[in-house]
Amino acid sequence: MRSREVIGVRRALVVLAVLVGQAILGHALFIGPASAGSARAEGRVALLGVPGLHWNDLTPSDTPNLWALARSSAIGSLSVRTVGNVTCPYDGWLTVSAGTRSAAGYACGAPPRPEQRGAGAVIPDYRYLIDVAGQRTAGTLGETLKAAGRCSIAIGPGAALALADQQGAVARYHASPLQVKTADLEQCPMVAMDVDDLVQPYLAGEPDRLPKVPEKLPAAERRDALRLADTKAGALLSVLPAGTTVLLAGLADHGSVPHLRVVALREPGAEGRVLGAASTRRDDISILTDLTATVLDKLGVAVPSTVVGAPLRLGERAATFEALVERLRSADATAQTMRSAKAAYFTALAVFQVLFYVLAFLLLRRRKGLPWVRRAAVALAALPVTSFLVNLLPWDNHLELFGGMVAWWAAITALALAGPWRRRPLGPLAVVAAVTALTLVGDLLTGTTLQLNSFMGYSAEQGARYFGLGNIPFALLATGTLLATTVIAHRWPGKIGIAAIVVLGAFAMVLGGSGMGSDFGGVIAFVPGIAVTALILSGKRVSLWKLGAFCVAGGVIVMGFAWLNYLRPPAEQSHLGRFVGQVLTGEAVEVIWRKFLAMISTLANPNLMPIVIAAVVFLVYAILRPEQASAGVVPAAFEHSPALRAGLIGTLVSGVVGMLVNDSGAAVLSMALALAVPLLLATGIGALRRDGESAPGVGEQLAGVAK
Repeated sequence: MRSREVIGVRRALVVLAVLVGQAILGHALFIGPASAGSARAEGRVALLGVPGLHWNDLTPSDTPNLWALARSSAIGSLSVRTVGNVTCPYDGWLTVSAGTRSAAGYACGAPPRPEQRGAGAVIPDYRYLIDVAGQRTAGTLGETLKAAGRCSIAIGPGAALALADQQGAVARYHASPLQVKTADLEQCPMVAMDVDDLVQPYLAGEPDRLPKVPEKLPAAERRDALRLADTKAGALLSVLPAGTTVLLAGLADHGSVPHLRVVALREPGAEGRVLGAASTRRDDISILTDLTATVLDKLGVAVPSTVVGAPLRLGERAATFEALVERLRSADATAQTMRSAKAAYFTALAVFQVLFYVLAFLLLRRRKGLPWVRRAAVALAALPVTSFLVNLLPWDNHLELFGGMVAWWAAITALALAGPWRRRPLGPLAVVAAVTALTLVGDLLTGTTLQLNSFMGYSAEQGARYFGLGNIPFALLATGTLLATTVIAHRWPGKIGIAAIVVLGAFAMVLGGSGMGSDFGGVIAFVPGIAVTALILSGKRVSLWKLGAFCVAGGVIVMGFAWLNYLRPPAEQSHLGRFVGQVLTGEAVEVIWRKFLAMISTLANPNLMPIVIAAVVFLVYAILRPEQASAGVVPAAFEHSPALRAGLIGTLVSGVVGMLVNDSGAAVLSMALALAVPLLLATGIGALRRDGESAPGVGEQLAGVAK
């Protein structure tokens, strides 16, 4: 390798450092002083929790009180996810108490009934939550209000759980709103009421747990329960002191399927507006812990740093109230459409991948059907990105969803195989990889609207993520970027191509790790992938020590992003900044252990692991036995483009590291392989057809690259 090319690599790596530094500096320019929460003038707040309440439940005839409340409020969707897949009332109220996602530690149902003690009450065995279940922040809301001198009134078991201090005590407790008058409520600025009439029929039976079916009640019985809940809510609303800020929240699920729930905020200027929160970066979605932050903010009490939510914020004004309600109903319907088909989608993807490798192996060994194998490989690689692009089209049912995906799939496949570049071995690879990378880059730059409610992305009702770069999208972004930039390196070998890999790779990595993507593990995995690709092209050896150093560098970079995010006010922090706080408080070990266990569990996933196994076995066999396994297709691809070989190794490095450092585990590696290996085979077949012969033996070089 010429020395000037090595110098070019060093310059390109310097550019990587400069880009990261500029991104961090630019990120810091928008950082305000750290704050535990701003104090405001004291007001009055009433929190009405109606577990199980869905926007489809509210109608003028069945729920006149709640309908009138919502009409005079800002409204949005509430994601009630706590720790498990579904949230019972116990965990929902406990999360409001703690200000962080919390769970009682076992399958649960209704919150415990308090024991009356004079004017107040005590929750039985409350210390179990803190001392045994590990919910150390339980009682945060009650303790904070008590320390600030704000008294509160709890009505019903869930409200008592939300307002209890860390000993499980509430100073003022009533079992029913019928026991409360306006004069009583004027004594305290905070009141919370558990309206459990809607969810109680679902909990009936032995044991007292959420049912393991999506819907237990017939429609008529659910309407009856709704009317009881509406009557109880109306009883409190009728005696609230004038000027009270009212929060309505459907803060739990009612069956085995999670849903987006009702949230409404009634205060001056809120009527007719959309309701969201900074915690989700969505103008119409909030989370349970936002209720804790909102209560304290409206009461003029500083929000503790342990509270991960943010005060609810008012968005744009809707054209009509009815149109806004329909929009929120549609949001949950869209999420349910995606959810109901997600398992079948990934099963089909796994079947297609495995069948492709089996058929490709049989056909390539006989040197038959090479053009068809190439077309199938390109089509298979074009499939993942369609799950994002379909969100550019309107859809609200399975037919429109899959119809849109098929349309995008056909368009990308045709673009890759029908243009003049189809005659070039790397042409189809360049198109599919570039479309994949550019789609995700564009999504990051425009607020990640394509990843929400997508098979490869995330869904709000699942509560894993609401914005930024998900783990599977990271795998596709990293793979698409590395493969697309190696095409540039193939066309312009030397320092220009290496610089393109480093600069464009760093740009994508910064997008993923900065505030736009908020991706932690992705940065750790992306840096070694970029560096390994660049060093191989420069002719340098990649040792295990260097690989470890690159991973450490990725960790340092992402911790830089996380530290800057941590310096923001708590309400503006993402999970990156909160992780720094967890490191400082000693909670990070538990977080890392939980994510490690989640990663390990993916290794037994019946949809993900077949993709990994089939792709890896085919690739290894094709390298070690090129003529027997694939008619020399893989060696032909490497012979045609040494840059592609470097890019593939970089992709595998990113995929393996990404699997180890992300809780999605095998999902990261499987999607990287699902995109990279079919495109590699398509390139090799193109090279064989162009040259008219195979190139056996070249692939063995791959095994010696990283020794």
